[in-house]
Amino acid sequence: MALDEKADGLDITDSNGRISDEEKNLEAKPLRSKESDDPFGDETNSEVKYKTMAWCGIILILGLGALATYTGYVIGQFKLAYPGVHNMADAGMIMLGPVGREIFGIAQMLFIVFVMGSHILTFSIMMNTITEHGTCTIVFGIVGLAVSLVCSLPRTLHKVSYMAVASFFSIIAAVLITMIGVGVEKPGHNVVQATVHTPFSKAFLATTNIVFAYAGHVAFFSFISEMKEPESYMKALYLLQGADVSMYLIVAAVTYRFAGPDVASPALGSTSGVLPKLAYGIAIPTIVIAGVINGHVAAKYCYVRLFRGTDKMSKRTWGSFFRWAIIVLLLWTLAWIIAEAIPVFNDLLGLISALFASWFTYGLSGIFWLYLNYGRYRESRRQMALTALNFGIFLIGLTIARTQDVEM
Repeated sequence: MALDEKADGLDITDSNGRISDEEKNLEAKPLRSKESDDPFGDETNSEVKYKTMAWCGIILILGLGALATYTGYVIGQFKLAYPGVHNMADAGMIMLGPVGREIFGIAQMLFIVFVMGSHILTFSIMMNTITEHGTCTIVFGIVGLAVSLVCSLPRTLHKVSYMAVASFFSIIAAVLITMIGVGVEKPGHNVVQATVHTPFSKAFLATTNIVFAYAGHVAFFSFISEMKEPESYMKALYLLQGADVSMYLIVAAVTYRFAGPDVASPALGSTSGVLPKLAYGIAIPTIVIAGVINGHVAAKYCYVRLFRGTDKMSKRTWGSFFRWAIIVLLLWTLAWIIAEAIPVFNDLLGLISALFASWFTYGLSGIFWLYLNYGRYRESRRQMALTALNFGIFLIGLTIARTQDVEM
């Protein structure tokens, strides 16, 4: 078919002089000027995509990470002002009395037990990947429960901290394998979109998953309480947040660059062949120990709540060990039940983040600052700016939790 401009119009005949049905439709349509057409057209198969102004995960990782660093700093200030605070329940007691203690304590326990459940679920996913679904997922969950329970038996964070070192090197090695694997395989077929149009529900779920990544704040009071020098907490916080934000940025950018928009969740499953098995296998210490640390904090809350002020806190007897072991067993059993009840990893993370992590990482820290500085909100421009910032942080926690309630 030849489309040649003539002096008197447009020639739309083929080589035989006939006009096809397609050409008749074209002839029937009014001709539009170039200015009225979409300048970028259909970008479905375009190598360069212009219409990309929407959500941006990199900005969220940076912004929420910076904010989480500040809220961690506020938690440290609250702890220094009230050295007796060991957990969120103690902070609630100071601000709101016995009612605040119960509300904050129940919320902290629910959150941590849900996190423990997410680690049992991840353990099951890992075992299914490594064994190619060698047995029932429930069996793998029970194995994860048993391993986590045994590793949670030490009663001090000092002993657990040795496990944390192994956990750190484990996750670094696992994500390196994943990044190298997706870089070689390119499962995303080099489709890269800096930003994409995303339905609000999916975008919000992705945001809450980032919030969950910064959800360690719920344990910060317990960590500071077992530090020999609580004043060193700030150095530890800055090191933690610097490492967190850097790793999240690098891993997210590299994995998305090569795996594309269909990256697996968890991301360790984004490669194929033997690589996911290798990555998950090396990540076993992280999958187990990160859950163990949360389990330890939850068990320590119960133990301190029951035996605070008694010699059972400091004595090493079979009776003390038995009490600790019973608490650990009950908590991990409850976590296993949650993992079996909510078997979709992303859904579980989104639920945890919206209901609890948004408050413990952001909302409550704003309240802590407002409580510490009550009556001094307008004493200087700097103080007024900080007041606005911390009230805004409180609103962020409230908004994330409230929006998830609406979505559910």
